[in-house]
Amino acid sequence: MDVAAKEAAIARFLDEHPQAADAGRDHPVLQGCEDVRWSDFPECPAGIPVLLRALLDRTAASEAERVLSNCLHNGITAMNVAVPTVLPFLLGLAGDPQVPVRSELLGLLVAVAQFSESVDAGDEVSVLWFGRDSDHPEREQCRAVFAEHASVVAALAGEVADPDHRAALRQAAGLL
Repeated sequence: MDVAAKEAAIARFLDEHPQAADAGRDHPVLQGCEDVRWSDFPECPAGIPVLLRALLDRTAASEAERVLSNCLHNGITAMNVAVPTVLPFLLGLAGDPQVPVRSELLGLLVAVAQFSESVDAGDEVSVLWFGRDSDHPEREQCRAVFAEHASVVAALAGEVADPDHRAALRQAAGLL
């Protein structure tokens, strides 16, 4: 999905859920999300803060999570280079029991952890599918964010039922 399609998806979301634009504006973990120049990241829409805030709107949260997830992927095998910047906000929201889509955010964090795993340069198939680590610095940047928030990641991993998913989160944070 290109950036124009992502922007269009956010516009459709706001047409369907106009009240969501103001949700979560004062949530402490979202402080600073408005200050990021999201559109400076390739293939990243400027509307990321609206989607982050909308995760706190009970009626729109599920759709906001779906649109946000699509905006953070650049295809089935690549995450957007903005993911390391959005990751602290996602970790903070996932740690808040009042967030309506908390379990979905845990799933998104697991996906980010899995996408941030280093690719074995000797594995031609993996390199073909996922590219070389040198071409995707966002992987290492995500691991650094997970490590910086290791105590939060450890607590969140403890809430994940699937042992492989727990391990992926812990691995990304350098806890294994």
